[in-house]
Amino acid sequence: MHRTATLLEDLSVEITARDTATLVAHAGDLPAGTRVSVTHLGTEGAPERREAAAAAARAELVPVPHLAARRLGSESELRDALDGLRAHDAHERLFVVGGDPRTPAGPYASALDVIRSGLLAEAGVAEVGITGYPEGHPAIADEALWAALRDKTAAIADQGLTASVTTQFSFDADAVVAWIERARALGIAAPIRVGVPGPAGVRRLVAFARRCGVGTSAGIARKYGFSLTSLVGTAGPDRFVEELTSRLEDAHGEVRLHLYTFGTLAATIDWARAAREAAVPAERP
Repeated sequence: MHRTATLLEDLSVEITARDTATLVAHAGDLPAGTRVSVTHLGTEGAPERREAAAAAARAELVPVPHLAARRLGSESELRDALDGLRAHDAHERLFVVGGDPRTPAGPYASALDVIRSGLLAEAGVAEVGITGYPEGHPAIADEALWAALRDKTAAIADQGLTASVTTQFSFDADAVVAWIERARALGIAAPIRVGVPGPAGVRRLVAFARRCGVGTSAGIARKYGFSLTSLVGTAGPDRFVEELTSRLEDAHGEVRLHLYTFGTLAATIDWARAAREAAVPAERP
């Protein structure tokens, strides 16, 4: 199979609960079985997140609800969240993050704390997603990030669960490839989903990048397809995907795309469909 088609195969998209109606309206444009991550925002409640996950499941997509460790106020809140997802058949694949609050609301200060609680396996979770940071984290040292990645994948394996890694979005294919190579060299064999922004306004992309500590030098921005001196228009991930495709080899293991929608779910789904259609003829003689 052509490498671009392989990269686009089994891609995933990320939504908030606010995107539920758009997801339902456009679900037919996504292949059955597409993974739909539902973020854990402080501005949205558990019922809304559960409904978003349930809507994905009803549309023959695969829900991947997020749990933000530092937003969980107690063990009982975690149990309730897991029970609610199980009642909606949305519990088999979860994504566990630390979360934004500086001070934990309860006993879980990190994603590792949630994983080590044992409650995920007890609730019937089969796969646990965790985060990777190709360009680092603005508040966490690189070696601490690598140690956390090793510890989380080990803790997941110790409980007989499957791990997957989804990276923070990036505009820099060089940084992403180098990060994948280091992960593999450290023995982390889990599938990696490379985070990329779907088509979005340049001003919005730059704002999210600065908030997340993602590099936006003039050279990187130009390679991605926009200018830092004129924050107008829309940029899509085409150039990034093309460059990433050209760099990936069998030694990089299983690599797929994860699309951050940033409020542009419909446009992102349209882009994904067009990219898949464009990639398929390339594998034919």
